[in-house]
Amino acid sequence: MPGSDLPDTDLFDIIYFDKWVHVGMFGLLTIAWCYPFLKISTTTKKLFFFIAACVILYGIAMEFVQEFFTTQRSFDLYDILADAVGAGTACFLLIWLLNKQKMRGYIQKNEPL
Repeated sequence: MPGSDLPDTDLFDIIYFDKWVHVGMFGLLTIAWCYPFLKISTTTKKLFFFIAACVILYGIAMEFVQEFFTTQRSFDLYDILADAVGAGTACFLLIWLLNKQKMRGYIQKNEPL
C-alpha cells in the first residue's frame, strides 16, 4: 500500500513501526515455509537456512521492485535489514524447536544436526 495512505503520526516514527512490521511478516513467512518440515525425520538445519536465505532474497527483490516498478514506493536498506532479522530469528527458533523435538524422541534421531 502506498505510504501516503497510512495515517501521519509521530508515534509510528518513534517506535519504527514499519520495521517491526517487516520483522514480523518475514518471520512468519519463514515459519510458514519451514513448519511443514518440522516432523520429517530427514529434516536438517541446512534446509531451514536455505529457506530463510530465499525469504531474505525475496525481501531484497521486493525492495528493487518498489524502487524501479512503482511510483509511490522506494528502496530502503533498513527494510532489507528488518526482513533479514525476521527471517533469521524465525530460522533459529525453528532449529531450536527441531533440536528439541529430536531430543524428546518426537522425530527419529537418524540424522545428525
